[in-house]
Amino acid sequence: MAGPTNASPLYTFIPCKNRKRDLFIQYIAISNRNFYRIMKNRFSTCSDTAVTAIPADSGQSAILTNKAVHLAELLQIKLIEAQERHKYNPLLLYTEKGLQIQLKQAGNHHKTSNLHVDFLSDALNYRRQHGGGIKQAIARAVGIKPGFRPSIIDATAGLGKDSFLLCSLGCTVYMIERSPMLASLLLDGLERAIRAQALPFPVEKMMTLAEGDAAEIIKDTTTVHTIYLDPMYPHSSSSALNKLEMRMIRFLVGDDLDAAKLLDMALEYAGNRVVVKRPKGAPVLNNISPNHAIKMKNSRYDVYMI
Repeated sequence: MAGPTNASPLYTFIPCKNRKRDLFIQYIAISNRNFYRIMKNRFSTCSDTAVTAIPADSGQSAILTNKAVHLAELLQIKLIEAQERHKYNPLLLYTEKGLQIQLKQAGNHHKTSNLHVDFLSDALNYRRQHGGGIKQAIARAVGIKPGFRPSIIDATAGLGKDSFLLCSLGCTVYMIERSPMLASLLLDGLERAIRAQALPFPVEKMMTLAEGDAAEIIKDTTTVHTIYLDPMYPHSSSSALNKLEMRMIRFLVGDDLDAAKLLDMALEYAGNRVVVKRPKGAPVLNNISPNHAIKMKNSRYDVYMI
């Protein structure tokens, strides 16, 4: 659905070598009847889920309902009444807090948990202010130095927390997320962060988003300094995930079984380095030894110099 022709984009495309390929989202100013201007066939189909809106008051009803209508068209999913929401798992849900993904908990379908992207949260704000600045592990891994901020592709964006942190340190970050539902959360989180104007850096100029296969998208982007990968690590029954958030993401997207292919593509197209986040004790990805590793308590960054 097209937005108003006089609306100015709030953030730009990932720089693309081949503009004919239909890969990128252009995000525009929100109004009561126009939410996104999307290039054709932007998202994959998510036919097994639905979207609805639960406004806190009558004043929000029209806005949230219109967002749900547009998202249903965009993702080609069902638009349902709020009272039907118990029938669907997962469920995309608009509330006054923004877009959420609601999942029923295993073994107790009467209890639900939510995924939500909030770049203005207290937790992210604390991490931004007290995480260690350019001396923290992720900053050193991607190549941040005094006076230098690399351009970065986060090829496995997830909920965007690492992208946001790197952006807050001064990097331009291009997020890629292949899950249409997670990409929808990221878009909603970006919109609210832009509207709030509460961050000390221009989110709309420093964070962009594409949804799709990162291995394909990377081939059509201009060269960046660093490509960052944080693939979902296959786990056994003896190493169950502790974080509820990570269990929910795994339910939605599964394991990144093509992570080795993505590493090969990243090594071919990165300008300076590829960084792969791995759990502590995990083997190197695709049996390719990094140039060096930055170790932390429960994980490490494997750094491959080009």
